[in-house]
Amino acid sequence: MTAPSTDPGVRWGTPAGRWVLLATVLGSSLAFLDASIVVIALPAIGSDLGAGTEGLQWTVNGYTLTLAALILVSGSLGDRLGRRRVFVIGAIWFALASAVCGLAPSTGTLVAARTLQGIGGALLTPGSLAIIHSSFAPEDRARAIGRWAGFTGIAGVIGPFLGGWIIEVAGWRWIFFINLPLAALVVWVTMRHVPESADETAARRLDVNGVALCVLGLAGLTYGLTAWPARGLTDPGVLGSLLVGLGALVGLVLWERRARNPMLPLRLFRSRAFSATQVETFLVYAALAGFGFFLTVTLQVVSGYSPIAAGLAGLPITILFLLFSSRAGALGELLGPRLPMGVGPLIAAVGALLLSRVGPDAPYLTAVFPGVVVLGVGLVLLVAPLTATALGSAPDHLAGTASGINNAVARSAALLAVAALPLAAGVGSDLGDAAALAPAHEIAMLTCAGLLVAGGAIGLLFIPASAAEVRESATGATPR
Repeated sequence: MTAPSTDPGVRWGTPAGRWVLLATVLGSSLAFLDASIVVIALPAIGSDLGAGTEGLQWTVNGYTLTLAALILVSGSLGDRLGRRRVFVIGAIWFALASAVCGLAPSTGTLVAARTLQGIGGALLTPGSLAIIHSSFAPEDRARAIGRWAGFTGIAGVIGPFLGGWIIEVAGWRWIFFINLPLAALVVWVTMRHVPESADETAARRLDVNGVALCVLGLAGLTYGLTAWPARGLTDPGVLGSLLVGLGALVGLVLWERRARNPMLPLRLFRSRAFSATQVETFLVYAALAGFGFFLTVTLQVVSGYSPIAAGLAGLPITILFLLFSSRAGALGELLGPRLPMGVGPLIAAVGALLLSRVGPDAPYLTAVFPGVVVLGVGLVLLVAPLTATALGSAPDHLAGTASGINNAVARSAALLAVAALPLAAGVGSDLGDAAALAPAHEIAMLTCAGLLVAGGAIGLLFIPASAAEVRESATGATPR
């Protein structure tokens, strides 16, 4: 096993730092880009493969399920076996699964391939942050994370634009084929320029029982929530699935309390900053997933936008992240995380409220643009400080595990939001029904705004005021 380096770390602005940042941004962007592109492609996929609402939900959730369930263990794998090694394996796996997605002849095959693709995404996502955290000097980590957040955020936002263009020019299957050359570039840059790092104190045995309970819990809840609108809560399959999911997640917590080598070290939650960050992450990312799922579909089905026009709707967020994300990371380090993690979600909530007005023939400049800009401002303030706090409030040797937990919380929130929000909004069984989708969109945006307000309240009430307090809180997660 590779021992942790005694080197103080690469520095911001050096060639070595730029190569590390490039590799991690490219790798994590694969997962972010694919997730946002697939959402914009849902109407085309549904038309080509004859998929209804449930099938389209599983096209999103099949990927998110394995991503959320396995992202915890992949963070632990990186700490144990080498973060660069696991990162490269994830890129290769993701590329192979993408090829299967592009060749899928039916909805069932596509969902199965997306499930496999999520495994690759789980290996990529926490590894990128853990590599940054372990490679950069401590005083440069916040800026590096801010730049990472900015560029990966850009990838997530530019996805609908790129996806819309690909769908119109070449068809939806090419949104998966494009991942192959990108993954090859990730592997080349990583192997050539990223140093290996690992936790030499980590046990090599994996928490298989924890993984199984996590998968069963998320799968049970997701299936039950997705099938609920069509079958009703009294259906034995729906009710049984929800009960099994809840029971498995309770069992996961109980098991992790006694496991010798837990994938979810509960001692990390002794840190108030770490715990509060996970709660805020869940609320905010549930809102963002609901926003992304509904807005891109509503703009096409209700407002009559083409796929490429719907994708371009998010361009202001891309520009804001490009210009200000690294500055937001540095500002969070200077002023402390409480203010941006409290105010950022509240500003984003105003954006969601503005976007609730989107309806038939909605003009972009008056109905979409203001909400997108306000939402983008809130996200730019929030994302880098939130990510830095999630990692900074855990001991350095558990960087991969902490990143895995934070990403698992975010993906689980997205998974459950996409499963539950159509049910809560009353969209029915057909996302292509404009008459049903228009009022459901308004309900969904109001719900997302409420989640963002709750996230902002958590930030203001429970996040430490300074970065130094965040680092001090990490000692509470370290056994004495």
